[in-house]
Amino acid sequence: MKKYRVTLSKEEREELDAISSKGKQKAQNVLYALILLACDEGPHQQERSINETISRVLQVSMKTIDRVKKQFVEQGLEAVMTRKPTSRAFAGKVDGDLEAKLIALSCSPAPEGHTRWTLRLLADKAVEMNYVEEISYETVRRTFKKNELKPWKQQGWVIPPKQSSDFVAHMESVLDVYKQPYDPLYPVVCMDESPKQLIGESRIPIPAKPGRAARYDYEYVRNGTCNIFIATEPLMGKRLVKVTETRKKQDWSRFLADIALKYTHAEKITLVMDNLNTHAPGSLYETYAPEQAKALLDRFDFVYTPKHGSWLNMAEIELRVLSGQCLNRRIDKIAEVKREVSAWQRERNNKEATINWRFTTTDSRIKLKHLYPSI
Repeated sequence: MKKYRVTLSKEEREELDAISSKGKQKAQNVLYALILLACDEGPHQQERSINETISRVLQVSMKTIDRVKKQFVEQGLEAVMTRKPTSRAFAGKVDGDLEAKLIALSCSPAPEGHTRWTLRLLADKAVEMNYVEEISYETVRRTFKKNELKPWKQQGWVIPPKQSSDFVAHMESVLDVYKQPYDPLYPVVCMDESPKQLIGESRIPIPAKPGRAARYDYEYVRNGTCNIFIATEPLMGKRLVKVTETRKKQDWSRFLADIALKYTHAEKITLVMDNLNTHAPGSLYETYAPEQAKALLDRFDFVYTPKHGSWLNMAEIELRVLSGQCLNRRIDKIAEVKREVSAWQRERNNKEATINWRFTTTDSRIKLKHLYPSI
């Protein structure tokens, strides 16, 4: 058997020393550097080790040591430290037919006893149905990643009815309002409301510190709910928020009075809102005397979003911002909710954050063509 003698120059030893002891290096390169340094028979080696000792200390086979020495002698140091791409070809386990079957399987109803498909369930089912002899859940994951599919995830969505003349009529009315230019005498205001749970801590949270995130106990104390009304004028970047204990007709009516008070200069306020049972002119007459109710009603022009079309209300955008920036945490008292919401409203109004609504009637007739009745 041919013996290969490793002789390193001073520069090569310094390079290998740096690889094995400094910075971030591939594990294989560090191992090969230690092998070459130990096998060096040059004048700069202080203590040479035999192959058996190197094998035992580095926990590598004698064959690996001989292969590294041979490659160094025949091809040089750079060849040892550079991994060449393999020429071996591996046949993929998932072909187009199996990929299509896995996708179809993931879109089918989940088995009994399961709410949704998981990667392991899909892998086991593929074997059970003789699609493939064996397959790992990791292979299934890579298949779905390539196709940007995540069958284990579900998304809540408001699904409108198909071919609904009532839906498209309300939708186009709202979109016509949104394209109107700004007029201070006839402002367009969007109004919405949302409940908020009052959640308290059952145990004192542990604050964050370097290397560890803040910790909150899974257990909590529920202290009831409150309701948040929000009105926003998208073109001016102004909003009005009110926190109430309930969400009755009287609460909505009083919030309308607050909006009217804010726009005393306006001749008519166009109010876009959801079609809830409390959002009706009759609610004003259940709260105020007839004369006051009629006077307040004359200040507004109500425009309702269609049922299952609340996404057309720009106030929902402001509610999501409010929830994400301010209320996405545990708050146990309504007084604190009012204080936090007031601070958020003041800061956001100072920024004059507007909403750039781009969806138009022309867009709806193209993208939502399936909602329009066939004539």
